[in-house]
Amino acid sequence: MNVLHENDHSKGAFYVEQDGQRKAEMTYTWAGTDRIIIDHTEVDDELRGQGVGYEMVFASVQFAREQQISIVPLCPFAKSVFNKYPEFKDVL
Repeated sequence: MNVLHENDHSKGAFYVEQDGQRKAEMTYTWAGTDRIIIDHTEVDDELRGQGVGYEMVFASVQFAREQQISIVPLCPFAKSVFNKYPEFKDVL
């Protein structure tokens, strides 16, 4: 699964496309220059249960580590993933 990323420095998204259409998306907004707030995750029915949501959260963690920023997971799904992976606490 290839997770793509768009970022305009005020908001952004990690997403998955299939046949040129966005089929899954996790959106965030910037809070200052060193923090993003994940506010929504959505996965089309045809991709549910395949770990796509997890892959988008994992991509956000990699991005945060590379940029040395923190994440505030307001989205209930993202928050549940962070709770399951204590090794992600370094970006919270």
